Amino acid sequence: MKTLSPELAAHLAGGTTTLAWCWKLIRRDGAVLGFTEHDRDLSFGGTTYEAAGGFTASALESTGGLNIDNLDVAGALSSARLDEGDLAAGLYDDAEVEIWRVNWADTEQRLLMRKGNLGEVSRSGNAFSAELRGLAHRLNQPVGRLYQYGCDADFGDGRCGLDAGAWTAAATVVSASGNRELVVAGIDGFAAGHFTRGRLVFTNGANEGAAMEVKAHEKGGRIELWRAMAREVEAGDTFEVLAGCDKQFATCGKKFANGENFRGFPHMPGNDFVLASAARK
Repeated sequence: MKTLSPELAAHLAGGTTTLAWCWKLIRRDGAVLGFTEHDRDLSFGGTTYEAAGGFTASALESTGGLNIDNLDVAGALSSARLDEGDLAAGLYDDAEVEIWRVNWADTEQRLLMRKGNLGEVSRSGNAFSAELRGLAHRLNQPVGRLYQYGCDADFGDGRCGLDAGAWTAAATVVSASGNRELVVAGIDGFAAGHFTRGRLVFTNGANEGAAMEVKAHEKGGRIELWRAMAREVEAGDTFEVLAGCDKQFATCGKKFANGENFRGFPHMPGNDFVLASAARK
């Protein structure tokens, strides 16, 4: 149940209202953006809500159970702060969202209608559509360990036990094709495939701070990324790349000498065990 302030309750009971929707987004990098459907900017709580941001939202519907309350937010990439490159780089993935109902004539009269996170974001031309998931969606996430062959630890975390910095190399882009296929300098001493499945993070250039998984690492300093970077990759851009791990027990032991910290179950019985039968003799 939502509690209205006496001032807002009186305003709603007055018959004539001056209400507007406001959306507040907190991105993964900590940047805070505000948008409103009103025809002028509104400010409250230390955030400025930009007018004409191109945002529209589907109807709000809430349930009393544990069902996940979803709605869609759609709009145009018309704001100077809503950059297509940031959207493609994943800065809005799982961003925190607050939806406010505000009296634009007196922004002290406002009510928080919904709080949640952005889900799947899709783009088409200069428009985007995003799913807003209610807080209950956190209860739908897997918790605990998975019983599987592969390791379920993240490379370099506390469960893995390895120092990620010791397995990270710095390199420089020599040339790039399609923002996805790179010829680089600085990793010539590593065997082919050493960085396959690794994580590459740009340290300068237009993609500074953006990360992408390595699809293939070939001899001669050639790297192919799983997806093209959101912004132009140019010669001279620098990055750091983490050694790749395929989460298999053999790799953990031979490549990293870390078999004792392997977080999978390499000896679990598979289909071959289920289908096996005893020999007659």
